[in-house]
Amino acid sequence: MQTSYSSSRILLPVRPWFIAVSLLVALLVNLVPMASQLAVPDSLALVIIFWSVREPRRVGMGLAFILGLAMDVADASLLGQHALAYVLAAYGASSLSRRILWFPLFQQALHVFPLLILVQLVQLCVRLLAGGEFPGLGYFVGPCLGAALWPVLTFFLLLPQHRPVDRDANRPL
Repeated sequence: MQTSYSSSRILLPVRPWFIAVSLLVALLVNLVPMASQLAVPDSLALVIIFWSVREPRRVGMGLAFILGLAMDVADASLLGQHALAYVLAAYGASSLSRRILWFPLFQQALHVFPLLILVQLVQLCVRLLAGGEFPGLGYFVGPCLGAALWPVLTFFLLLPQHRPVDRDANRPL
C-alpha cells in the first residue's frame, strides 16, 4: 500500500523561485474575472495550503498575510478579509502538515477540505459583518472542487522535485 504520492520516490529540495512562481500564478488565476464565480475554487488558498503543508518553514502565516492583502486590494474587497482567511488556513495547514503527509492523496484531500471551508467561512463572516448578503449555498461548491483538485495540484507542484530515475546495478538505492 502506497502511503502518499511521494513516498515511493525521493524528492529533491524545492527551489524558492518555484514556490514564488507557483504562488504568483495562483494569484493571477484568482484575478481572472471568472474566478469571482461561486463554483470556482480559491486557487491561491489551495497553493498556500499546499506549500504550508510541504514547506512550513518557507511558506507560513506572514507570506499568507501579504498574499491575502494583495488579494484584498486586487479584489476590491474589505481590507483584511482574504488576509485573515489565508493566515488561518496557513496556520492550520502547517499545524497539521505531518498528519496530512502521512495519508494518501485522496485522504489528504479530506484533510484539506475543512481548511478550504474555513477560508470560505471566514470570508463570508467578514462580508456579513460588513453588511453584505448571503450568497447562497453555491458559495461552498468551490472548496469541494478545490479538495477534488488536491491530487492534481500535488502531482504538478511536486513534478519538478522528482529525482531522475537512474538505475545502477551496483547500488540498490
